[in-house]
Amino acid sequence: MTSPELTSGSDRVHAVSLEIDADVYINIQGDEPLLQPAHIEALLRPFARAGIQPHASTLSTACAQEDIGNPNAVKVVTAKDGRALYFSRATIPHVREGNAQIQYRKHLGLYAYKKEALARFAALPLSPLEQAEKLEQLRMLEDGMALYVEPTEYETVGVDTAEDLQRAEAALRKLYIL
Repeated sequence: MTSPELTSGSDRVHAVSLEIDADVYINIQGDEPLLQPAHIEALLRPFARAGIQPHASTLSTACAQEDIGNPNAVKVVTAKDGRALYFSRATIPHVREGNAQIQYRKHLGLYAYKKEALARFAALPLSPLEQAEKLEQLRMLEDGMALYVEPTEYETVGVDTAEDLQRAEAALRKLYIL
């Protein structure tokens, strides 16, 4: 429904924003079959929080042990206020030595954006970090945009591989006792 020339979901949502006027746009992925209303509510929370002015928001959940080293599970680290510091397919943060107690966070590929943030994002060239990691949200961070990460207890399974499809099917069976 949008041009196949657009390189990311955020670029596609920007194209929609040129046709449909709103203050905030939500980008949900078709490959996230476990999406729940609570995810949408969490995406909108940063826009209502006093004292911050997000350009965009996204979600994270506790990272399962088996996903910490999985490059298909994107990890995120944030500042104390929830502002994203970095996203990576690598294990971040890296524990150099000792037995630091780290709660790894897995990024969920759902976003909400202010209209003006979408316009700014779409005007930017692909960034070096975005190209290296194949993660569009890094374009926002490299440009200094405020991207807030809201925690959620509800995991999703992004279906990118045959193994992901099996995990999603198992989760759906468990939810709906199929």
